[in-house]
Amino acid sequence: MPTHFHGDLETVRALSAFINLIRASDSTMTKTTAHLETLGVTPGQFAVLEALLHLGPMCQHTLGEKLLRSGGNVTLVVDNLERHGWVRRERQVNDRRMIQIHLTPKGRRLITRVFPEHAKMVLKVMSKLSAAEQEQLRKIARKLGRGADELCTERMKREKEHDNDQTE
Repeated sequence: MPTHFHGDLETVRALSAFINLIRASDSTMTKTTAHLETLGVTPGQFAVLEALLHLGPMCQHTLGEKLLRSGGNVTLVVDNLERHGWVRRERQVNDRRMIQIHLTPKGRRLITRVFPEHAKMVLKVMSKLSAAEQEQLRKIARKLGRGADELCTERMKREKEHDNDQTE
């Protein structure tokens, strides 16, 4: 569905591309999110568990940066994961302010069971595109994402300020 905005060609084209991008993203996220929830995890929980599985233990701040999430969001997700016994927090000896997040054996069993199922669902959703189209989409999305880095940094800064305001 293209935009109904009537303006200059460049703006109409950009808006139409943006609308298509968002609709495709929402559609694929809806399908994959619903599938994750049938496996017993939320998308936020899955993202944290997957990062810890593939990248190893890390502090919450680094986790938030990797996942493009605010500190408050990561704290909430980690609280819930910890409540389930899927992760544990470990205060660092050399810097007691730093708390590293680790997968527990229970969390590792969960994510190693859930990840292959999720990958199959992603494969199913993405199979609408040829291999060449998937590669082209990956390159375009990366280019677009890198162009939005400044916006993401600004958003994270605002969210951090908001989180600080909430705790004071």
